[in-house]
Amino acid sequence: MNTPADESAVPPGAEAAANEKAQPASVAEVLGSVHTTNFPDLLRQLGGCLLVSTYQAGKLVILRPDGASINTHFRTFNRPMGMAADGERLALGAAIEIAEFRNMPAVAKRLQNPPRHDAVYLARRGHITGAIDIHEMAWDKHGDLWFVNTLFSCLCTLDAKSSFVPRWRPRFVSHYAPEDRCHLNGLAMQGGKPRYLTALGETNEPQGWRKNKRDGGILIDMATDKVIARGLSMPHSPRWYDDRLWVLESGRGALVTIDPKTGEKKDVARVPGFARGLDFIGPVAFIGLSQLRETNAFTDIEITEANADRQSGVWAVHIGTGNTIGLLKFTGGVQEIFAVQALPGVLFPEVIHEGEFLHSSYALPDEALREVGFSPQPAAAATGSAYAADAPQAEA
Repeated sequence: MNTPADESAVPPGAEAAANEKAQPASVAEVLGSVHTTNFPDLLRQLGGCLLVSTYQAGKLVILRPDGASINTHFRTFNRPMGMAADGERLALGAAIEIAEFRNMPAVAKRLQNPPRHDAVYLARRGHITGAIDIHEMAWDKHGDLWFVNTLFSCLCTLDAKSSFVPRWRPRFVSHYAPEDRCHLNGLAMQGGKPRYLTALGETNEPQGWRKNKRDGGILIDMATDKVIARGLSMPHSPRWYDDRLWVLESGRGALVTIDPKTGEKKDVARVPGFARGLDFIGPVAFIGLSQLRETNAFTDIEITEANADRQSGVWAVHIGTGNTIGLLKFTGGVQEIFAVQALPGVLFPEVIHEGEFLHSSYALPDEALREVGFSPQPAAAATGSAYAADAPQAEA
């Protein structure tokens, strides 16, 4: 077993250096953070940035390297939780909807002079699901979005007329009901298809998972509809990466691997908080940490009984050694993290869901763009081309 990875694994002097990285006072009171001095260069070396959702603070946070600092850029949403993102698109699950965004790089030239953004995700559509407690989500190889509907204990997709389309539920859940029977939460894709899911209990009664939060968690193989690991402490964020199946045992603050054939579990790292939200770039795992408030339902577990100084932020862990190699810690009102999403190939993105740029930025199919009557700024897009320009104004 590797040495537990916590702040003591950070290079000497890193904690002191992190304390020097406080945000400006006007921001620090509510949304402040500190980070190790190597965190910006780590993201640059890996060639990517991070998106972090916090439903508790109602924010989507973009962690962008900016010189010697991390630029923590906040966007406000109503209870943001699960998300999926790549260089072309972003989907975000919120209180009653799934918001979808498309990357329109042409807009970057209008945001700042000289331009510095290498991706600009503009709101494209919203799908009203109702309040179903959306947890993790991912696209399959066909481009369909799958998401965990925790309230109804099932895995879903979307269509044009339904709030949601149930596609699978665990065999021990007898029927669809808005009762959060097992707290289904995490989704791992394999080969472009949904494969592994986590739940906090193997239960079939309303809120039944709450009776054994300490070690009632399970890992399910969707392909066989069988439980392949039991006795997990509040598991979240399953991922198939580097030919291994990874899971966060949130209740222990642990990053583990699980053999999908035998269910054997191996600790890779320990982190100082409730671990939830996981993604990878290269040899580095980025893990979301939450403090957990006293009123949070996730109590009576190892991480809360240890009386340790629980942190909130993102920890960077080397998956080969299990050591923490960098961190960003929130010092203000951001106390709970849900999702961490890496954006490989993107260093300084923007997310726009309101304001003037939605009025004058347009995405058109290629054939239509060729017939546009004024000079656009072309940019490749997943479904055609996009342009951003000042639209002609009609006279009164």
